[in-house]
Amino acid sequence: MKTLAWIVTLVAVAVGVALASRYLSGAYALLVVPPWRVEVSFSFLLVALAAAFVAAYLAVRAVAATVRLPARVREYRLSRRRERGRAALAQALLEFFAGRFGRAEKAAATAIECGESVQVAAVLAARAAHELRAWERRDGYLERAGGTNPDENLPRVVTEAELLLGERRYAEALERLKELPRKHTAALRLELRAQQELRNWERVVALAGELGRRGVFDATQAGQVRRYAIAEDLGKKALDRHAFEEAWRRVAAEDRVSHRVAAAAARGFMALGDCDRAYRAIEDALETEWDAALVTLYAECEGGATTARIERAEAWLARHPEDAPLLLTLGRLCARASLWGKARSYLEASIAIEPTRSAHLALAQVIERIGDAEGARTHYRVSLDLALAQLKAATGGRRRTPL
Repeated sequence: MKTLAWIVTLVAVAVGVALASRYLSGAYALLVVPPWRVEVSFSFLLVALAAAFVAAYLAVRAVAATVRLPARVREYRLSRRRERGRAALAQALLEFFAGRFGRAEKAAATAIECGESVQVAAVLAARAAHELRAWERRDGYLERAGGTNPDENLPRVVTEAELLLGERRYAEALERLKELPRKHTAALRLELRAQQELRNWERVVALAGELGRRGVFDATQAGQVRRYAIAEDLGKKALDRHAFEEAWRRVAAEDRVSHRVAAAAARGFMALGDCDRAYRAIEDALETEWDAALVTLYAECEGGATTARIERAEAWLARHPEDAPLLLTLGRLCARASLWGKARSYLEASIAIEPTRSAHLALAQVIERIGDAEGARTHYRVSLDLALAQLKAATGGRRRTPL
């Protein structure tokens, strides 16, 4: 566009000069420079002036270009350096995700030298050096990844925390995360991992809820993480009545009927000798959803109203007639109430459905109390064989025998 404008301007000037020379063909210009007098045609004078202007303009442009030449050379070199840095950073990313960490570190170091996205390149180089177990180089790169304000330090802090977690240095990872002015989602996930490993279950419950609200976990995942943490927290406090009851009071109603939480609560109440509350926790959970593993705890606590427990279990049996763990539980409850005939019937029915070590052991004890020593020895021997088979399967990779 500029070239076209210049052409139009020159053509206009030429036409103007031609027209002026036509009308001023008889005009002369007298130049007096003592002691000389010069007389030239006016047309020639105009042409000479135009030529002088053009020459002066070109000279000024040449001088300006010469003065600007060092700056243009620097700009050109800087542009080439930036292009080289961008190419190196792209290559570093490609090599890192391809698992070629040595090449990735080298390319990232080149990007740092070129000044291209220094923080990103330094973090990438640190991760590559970490994979190569080059700890000193990794720490040096992390120093380069730091910034002058907290937001600029975010990539370095998160990277350091993640690498510390990989080294099982969970407490140090938490200390790094405390440097953040506010916790974003990635930092919260890292903190959740650290708190789980450090068994800080109360904090895990809070983090699971926060991550669920942020959409990191769906409702099912958040519930699983939260309920696992609640169960572990209850188990951790089972020997401290005050702490245990305080923790149980904080558990929401929807979590209390979870099988995992109910089992932990029942074991805790049993350890404290409170069988009634243990039974109540199990009953509430089983009324919400049946769980064969939970029902086996129903006969574990030797206290409370055994007859009422038998009646409740028999009501469940009407809905789950082929449930071997429930039949085993009924057998144990009846044995505790000295109902030997009913206990034997329930245990034999449980064994007929699923012959387990626990059922044979319970039946042996019942038969022994009845006075059948030979029958008791038989079931003791079967129980021992099943226990040995289970141990062998656990150590040798065979199918595990159910308890």
